[in-house]
Amino acid sequence: MGADARLPAIAIMGPTASGKTALALEWARRLGGEIVSVDSALVYRGLDIGAAKPTAEERGGIAHHLIDVRDPWQAYSAAEFAEDARRAVAGILARGGMPILAGGTGLYFRALLQGLAPMPEADAEVRAAIAAEAAARGWPALHAELARVDPAAAAKIRAGDAQRIQRALEVHRISGRPISAWQRDAVSPARLPCRVLKLVVAPRERAVLHARIAERFDAMLAAGFLEEVRRLRALPQLRAHPRPDELPAVRAVGYRQAWAHLDGATPAADFRDRAIFATRQLAKRQITWLRGELDARWFDPATDRPRLEAAVSLFLGKRVG
Repeated sequence: MGADARLPAIAIMGPTASGKTALALEWARRLGGEIVSVDSALVYRGLDIGAAKPTAEERGGIAHHLIDVRDPWQAYSAAEFAEDARRAVAGILARGGMPILAGGTGLYFRALLQGLAPMPEADAEVRAAIAAEAAARGWPALHAELARVDPAAAAKIRAGDAQRIQRALEVHRISGRPISAWQRDAVSPARLPCRVLKLVVAPRERAVLHARIAERFDAMLAAGFLEEVRRLRALPQLRAHPRPDELPAVRAVGYRQAWAHLDGATPAADFRDRAIFATRQLAKRQITWLRGELDARWFDPATDRPRLEAAVSLFLGKRVG
């Protein structure tokens, strides 16, 4: 088989707060690239400070795609993301640019690069019934039900992960088939018109990442994160929603804890600690997923710069300076 003649693209992956955004902007400038965000929080308008969304000034004229494409009360599936991202990549290549895929949402990367299983479409009536049961019995009880009908799925879903428990039970009730069985039937996506170099950016020491997470969250608070959440809570569409705290946008890490704090569930000190802890847990899950990406190359952004430069140069077949 001959060499892959497709045009190149770079995927900059990694846990939250690892420095992906800065690195993506740097490589986009150096390589004449455009950035495709692979982040499930950045798709939502109004989630700016708490999602670490790069500002217009920080973007520095570099084109960004799949940022601010949905309102916070709207759904946006991984399948929709994959379709939109594929279209964005094709457009970048047509303009002679380099696609830079940057983010930490593993499901989005999987949908784009590997494909998703065919699934029954959402059913509002079934979903509402599950939500009503959760309100009466609690999500841990529904997680126990999921463990009975689909132990493989339950083993991968936390007892407090309402969104994923609801979807897994919904699929089972609609189809009579476990969601884990549907997931085993994943279909390959349409082949991207480019070859992708996967770079994982992550500090080698976990303590360094934890310090970055805490420092960044404190900076978010100083920048007005809680005021941002108050503005979201005041939106008529969210005020009218029966359970805004169950929307994917509101369940984003940081926003979920801020929402609960503004509901009076936690004092300020506890809110900060809970948000930082939840962000650390997110980073842990992201790292676990990234370790399964066997064709990805790992780099510590503080110490592995020469190796990173060499890897990109080798992939592109030319020295980058």
